[in-house]
Amino acid sequence: MHLPVMPPLQPMLAKAASAVPSQPEGEPAWSYEPKWDGFRTIVFRDGDEVVLGSRGGKDLARYFPEMVDAVRRELPSRCVVDGELVVPRDRDGHVRLDWEALSERIHPADSRVRLLAEQTPSQFVGFDLLALGDRDLTAEVFEARRDELVATVGGGPSCHVTAATRDAAIASEWFETFEGAGLDGVIAKRLDGVYVPGKRDMVKVKHARTAECVLAGYRVHKNGLGVGSLLLGLYSDGELVMVGGASAFTDVRRRELLAELQPLRMGEDVVADGEATRWRSGVDRSWVPLRPERVLEVAYDQMEGARFRHAARFLRWRPDKPPRDCTFDQLEVPVRYDLADVLAGGA
Repeated sequence: MHLPVMPPLQPMLAKAASAVPSQPEGEPAWSYEPKWDGFRTIVFRDGDEVVLGSRGGKDLARYFPEMVDAVRRELPSRCVVDGELVVPRDRDGHVRLDWEALSERIHPADSRVRLLAEQTPSQFVGFDLLALGDRDLTAEVFEARRDELVATVGGGPSCHVTAATRDAAIASEWFETFEGAGLDGVIAKRLDGVYVPGKRDMVKVKHARTAECVLAGYRVHKNGLGVGSLLLGLYSDGELVMVGGASAFTDVRRRELLAELQPLRMGEDVVADGEATRWRSGVDRSWVPLRPERVLEVAYDQMEGARFRHAARFLRWRPDKPPRDCTFDQLEVPVRYDLADVLAGGA
């Protein structure tokens, strides 16, 4: 492979903000895009040679063979495109992103990879063009890179270009409405900005919410010295439904929680059904059930069906809250936009 921009390459990153940045008076300074919640991937193509570079520099090609074929069919013969690998699924007549199906694609067994490539095929959404032919575009401003991206990439059926706008009001509307397609916020890019690998030169505004959940149990930390994660539940028609977990505690707090929760233990440990975790084979997935008597408030970004898409963050105990009042009714339900509305030409 001989391209003007070669792998491995760290992608340009974004720093968090609490609101969509507004345009200054005069000429627009920002371009806004929906924030895709997939696997950040830089695609390198030189003829038949294709590398799907992850954020950590690893090649994801073995896990997404169908995308390698799609890149060969749909992208320019020599190019480097920054974007996101996603898995769209039909839900209730709307096509939206499925994070769990995407995560399951990282599997050590080649037979399983091939099966999932057919059952849950991935798609690529490009949002920056870093090289085309023999031209290195990273030193050109984003406005020019975006124009070339739209002119040379996308059209599907598997490789697309994200929607974009220079209207801050439209971007704010996207922030509220596009979550129903499985996205998790808005990205703002400077129109006059060059591409700087590994630098937080973009701005991201993500969804952040809180929920009051029942403590249903816990998993022991992998070192065996405390609580690794708290397991969360919400009531639906009188039944406690598991909705995810909260983790990221200090070692001291893990040990404190383990001692604090012992009086609530009930019965034997439960062994999770199914295969070992796709990320770390052989990990103990058993958990300790607790009497559903304690309520905690957690921060979360969004839902994936009836579960938190990502791990929630513990905020505080809520001794004033009856566990039976912790229901799905408290959760904000996003508008169910279709994925096609979030691609260039569809918004």
